[in-house]
Amino acid sequence: MATTQTLQMRFVTQAGSRVTISLDNPRDDLTEAEVTAAMDQIIASNIFITTGGDLVGKDSAQIIDRTVNVLL
Repeated sequence: MATTQTLQMRFVTQAGSRVTISLDNPRDDLTEAEVTAAMDQIIASNIFITTGGDLVGKDSAQIIDRTVNVLL
């Protein structure tokens, strides 16, 4: 059995659509303040190109836990 975690940060674009950026294996002690600051920096840096235009706001962030049970 293997357990993994993924940090999903969801942003709003100029067109009002949603874009998700996922990062594998976030730190165990990651705080809400750190994620908020990182998302603000991503928006301010304007380095991602999307079909909906620039990232203009934060929508949500979550850590997904996934467990895989190998059967064979």
